[in-house]
Amino acid sequence: MHLECVGPGFKSLKAAPSTRRFCSIPLRNRISTLLAYRQATADSILDHVKRSEILFGVLRIPMDVLAVLAALLLSHRLREAQIDLIPRVQLLDPSPTLPSIHEYLWSFALPGAAVFLCVAALLGLYVLRSTGSAWNEIGKIIIAGFVWTVLVMAWYFLIAKELFYSRILLAHSTLFIILFVMVARATIILLQRACLRTGIGVRLVVSIGTHPIAHTAHTALLHDAHYKYLGHLSDLSRLQSLCSTCRPDLVVQTDPDPSGKSTLTLIEYCRSHHLGYAFLPPVFADVPHLLRVERLGLVPMLQFFPTPLDGWGRVLKRLFDLSMSVLLLLILSPLLLLIAVAIVLESGFPVLYRSRRIGEYGEIPIDVWKFRSMIRGADERKQELLQQNERNDGPLFKIRADPRVTRVGRVLRRFDLDELPQLFNVLWGQMSLVGPRPHLPDEVSRYSEFQRRVFAIKPGVTGLAQVSGRSTLKFDEEVRFDLQYIEEWSLALDLWILWRTLFVVFWGKENG
Repeated sequence: MHLECVGPGFKSLKAAPSTRRFCSIPLRNRISTLLAYRQATADSILDHVKRSEILFGVLRIPMDVLAVLAALLLSHRLREAQIDLIPRVQLLDPSPTLPSIHEYLWSFALPGAAVFLCVAALLGLYVLRSTGSAWNEIGKIIIAGFVWTVLVMAWYFLIAKELFYSRILLAHSTLFIILFVMVARATIILLQRACLRTGIGVRLVVSIGTHPIAHTAHTALLHDAHYKYLGHLSDLSRLQSLCSTCRPDLVVQTDPDPSGKSTLTLIEYCRSHHLGYAFLPPVFADVPHLLRVERLGLVPMLQFFPTPLDGWGRVLKRLFDLSMSVLLLLILSPLLLLIAVAIVLESGFPVLYRSRRIGEYGEIPIDVWKFRSMIRGADERKQELLQQNERNDGPLFKIRADPRVTRVGRVLRRFDLDELPQLFNVLWGQMSLVGPRPHLPDEVSRYSEFQRRVFAIKPGVTGLAQVSGRSTLKFDEEVRFDLQYIEEWSLALDLWILWRTLFVVFWGKENG
């Protein structure tokens, strides 16, 4: 007969054999013996989890040493055999300075492996509990390999003041070090995952608080093989009841209150019973990629950044906008001249229309330039047409068959050619190629606080909302797409939106 670890508010662990081994024990005749055995089992589980993490963390060091030594010795053997990894091509001559394998091992290979370990340690490749992605670790390995090469070259050139044995040997060494270390790390990861599938190293996690755990955190706990989520508890008494039968490794509080007695009592309980304690930020829990840990002196501080377009992201986007706007203006200059002539021939001057819009941060007004697609004095007739406004889902004004639009203007609007002069706004730094659409002042005055989030960045000539439905989108959906772009910006996303814009312009629906 077995006793399963089941607490209020979470499912039974019966479906997981490994967890059932952790949380269920044979029933003895005497209750006191049962409780003592339970506590001892829980303690051994916690130690077992920590030991497995330490084991796999420490195992990376000898595996990296073996990988680097294998890479260096293989590179020496290839150079000794005059092989340049190019099939049926012999480009190398015998190297007169190449040492013997024994001398090479003691004078270069072993010191080289030690240098690589130091570089890898500085890059954080030997943390016991790695929380980064596999791609992040691969990137660090590549960086470590090239830094190692630079250090070797610096040693021989600046300190030893002599040439290295062979340039191709150094090139082969760098390539093989990166490749072999990746294979060694992959082997460790596969071995660790195999252990996790059997229950070794799995951390038991429970959340606690009056608020439910954030959706993103809940999803991560359910799908990450390192964790077994026991469920959500409402208060400390439920946690105490759980710990008497099944001891969790980590307690995650969902509603921390620094001045609240319940929070302080929970922290004290976890510390005195040697339970891991963590808390989720009470706000912005569903946008973790926008939160960064900073320091105010020595005090850690969780800071919210509304967009990745801060710091280097802003610099990269501005350089991209500047170069692309110059290139597009040069390529499209004949088309711009042709459009200007067509407008003058139909309705005279002016060729351009200046629209007053709201720029970045929702405070700075900017003049957005467009090719004039309406008759002169069209703004004065807007009040007469308010009753025909087809956009009743927000503060926007839109008429599909606007009588003020000229014949040339219809063609320009059909292919969004009237927007091309905004490339000058991009060049002057008032707009971006990609971003939320520029907003009119009278519209902005009626925006809610939530809708005003779109002013976190510069408006754009095109954007995610424009390529996701154009004018068929409701205003709230447009705002949602703009906020998604602001929160998830990347240079790759900008390129995708620009590419998508071409298809929307030529094959999309008319935007009226």
